[in-house]
Amino acid sequence: MNRRNLLAAISTTALGFLALNTSALAQTAANAVSNDPFLWLEEVEGDKALSWVRGQNARSLPKLTQDPRYAKLEEDALNIIRAKDRLTFGSYADGFVSNFWQDTNHVRGIWRRADFTAWRLGSPAWETVLDIDKLAKDEGKNWVYQGSNPLDPHDIWNTRLLLDLSNGGKDADTKREWDVKTRSFVEGGFELPEAKSGAVWVDKDTLLVSTDWGAGSMTESGYAYIVKRLKRGQKLEDAVEVYRGTEKDVAVAAFRVDDGTRYHYFINRAPTFFTTETFYLEADGKVAKLDLPSKHSLQGLRAGLVYLTLQEDWTPRGAKKAITAGSLVSAPLAALKAKTGAIATTTIYAPGPREALQDVTMAKTGLYVTLSTNVKSAVRYYTQNAKGAWSFKPVALPANGVASVVDAGIRQEEAFFSYNDFITPPSILFAAKPSDKPATVQAQAARFDASNLEVNQYEATSKDGTKIPYFVIAKKGLVLDGTAPTLLYGYGGFEVSLLPNYSAMNGKLWNERGGVYVLANIRGGGEFGPAWHTAGLKGKRQVIYDDFIGVAEDLIARKITSPRRLGIQGGSNGGLLMGVMMTQRPELFQAVVCQVPLLDMLRYHKLLAGASWVDEYGDPDVAAERPWLEQFSPYQNLKKTSPFPEAFFLTSTKDDRVHPGHARKYAAKMESLGMPFLYYENIDGGHSAAANLVESAKQRALVATYLMQKLVD
Repeated sequence: MNRRNLLAAISTTALGFLALNTSALAQTAANAVSNDPFLWLEEVEGDKALSWVRGQNARSLPKLTQDPRYAKLEEDALNIIRAKDRLTFGSYADGFVSNFWQDTNHVRGIWRRADFTAWRLGSPAWETVLDIDKLAKDEGKNWVYQGSNPLDPHDIWNTRLLLDLSNGGKDADTKREWDVKTRSFVEGGFELPEAKSGAVWVDKDTLLVSTDWGAGSMTESGYAYIVKRLKRGQKLEDAVEVYRGTEKDVAVAAFRVDDGTRYHYFINRAPTFFTTETFYLEADGKVAKLDLPSKHSLQGLRAGLVYLTLQEDWTPRGAKKAITAGSLVSAPLAALKAKTGAIATTTIYAPGPREALQDVTMAKTGLYVTLSTNVKSAVRYYTQNAKGAWSFKPVALPANGVASVVDAGIRQEEAFFSYNDFITPPSILFAAKPSDKPATVQAQAARFDASNLEVNQYEATSKDGTKIPYFVIAKKGLVLDGTAPTLLYGYGGFEVSLLPNYSAMNGKLWNERGGVYVLANIRGGGEFGPAWHTAGLKGKRQVIYDDFIGVAEDLIARKITSPRRLGIQGGSNGGLLMGVMMTQRPELFQAVVCQVPLLDMLRYHKLLAGASWVDEYGDPDVAAERPWLEQFSPYQNLKKTSPFPEAFFLTSTKDDRVHPGHARKYAAKMESLGMPFLYYENIDGGHSAAANLVESAKQRALVATYLMQKLVD
């Protein structure tokens, strides 16, 4: 039962009691704000706040950059970026391979292409299609390329695009029409001003746009909730409304799906971060809501059948049995649009034990399905026989790592795959048709010496008895005496899966220098499907933190490391994880790298995109939910204790997703308590905290130096 129905079911007396408590709660929240001495740090570009930031940068950076090891670490990081033998595959179209390429000569990046045959033979002649560095210089702008949206992706070299250009790496961007054939912006073309917006081509003169239409047109989370049809030459204010959600929604946007013959248009309404209502846009402009569960993801459309994955159990209309969450199913579009009659579904894939569906890619004659089993992935090719029965054949890719589809399409036979693992560099494999065994067409050279490294997977036991897998990358024959400097990484949220991917930076800057790297697959992620995620939602969130603590304690019990040599790292939601670890178990850790974090969980929903995450964490303004947020919110629970790690905070002024005020206020509170910490805020850069590769290399070197000082010295 959702919250609205639940309230409707409560008696008038109970509602009155709830209203009184809500009023008291609002007063408590107001008092908490007024009593917050560091609220001024939430003014992102306020003079006082930026003065504090610059002071912290000036204090902290020399402690790291003047370390004798820093210069070499930065050089190693830059060499990884400068490497000329990186993988150059991006996508395939019309006989060309193209990619978006960044290096020290192109720090913002170029979009370029090469003939596929020459590329495959290892002798591509790259042709620059778009140069973002030149564009930024010519226009005097701090442009960061966020992607592009082609009118006709099947004729990419003769079409037009909407370029997404961000000021300094913010999520909000400007969309401008650009002609691929003439390599120039279209005079009088479409241009959408900076906003967190979306746009979908209907035809060469028409877009479906969701953007900031003016006062009251954005959700409380900062996203659009009104979709309009915009014609070429038409002013934004004259666009015609197609669909309207509400300010309480997370977001509303249009999208299109290619069925192999033509495009179909849909509207996605997200009432919360994890729930979705999908509408079909008819040719006459009317919208029809599809009868689907609230947690689903539309994967494709072919021959009148919709393909979708389920994030919750679903009993289709007229069915007697539920389909399990994590399944891949098909259903007739006509039946989903209808309001009566049974919906005949076909289950193509249902998850097994310790298994999760990670990705679905439509192909010309079937489906590529990427699965993970015990956090190691594989790809299957599913086809349907004349009687409608589905079967699959495994795609012959290496095992025990991360196998994936990097390019395939509903109108092409060709498919490109990739494989990598913690110590095996990524490679690109190609199959001209699904029946072919993929052959390696490009492999990246190793970026660090892995000859003396080994990977092991262990399980820790969490507080409630759940087995939590984690990977350890360490030197062979590691002496188990608790002295190994160890970095433990975690995330634990939003159904994001942490897979055993190759990291050149981790390998070169940490493993190669004797450090142990650990990846924890704690609950909240998607490693074992939707249930692994929902186990830690809202009031159950403590299990995520118990899982991470369990992994840390297991590392210590195995004598891989000890609290003196154990550091932890996480960003965004993982930054929240770091904050909780510092307030709940500070004695376990000697170092904490806390990146672009959420830390004030009693105000996060008031800051930037925070309101969109109440489905994950809970709402501080709801009487029943505030107590558990108060229990784990790092900012409010920070107290001067000993031992306590000297943490390193990294954030970005330009981050318009997670407010930099989180890191600022937590660090300022530590400062007021006389607790040591390091702090670096990049004035540019978005949620990744780095606007270009050079800045990214610098930050990796800063983190590695910090870890050396804390865990090695």
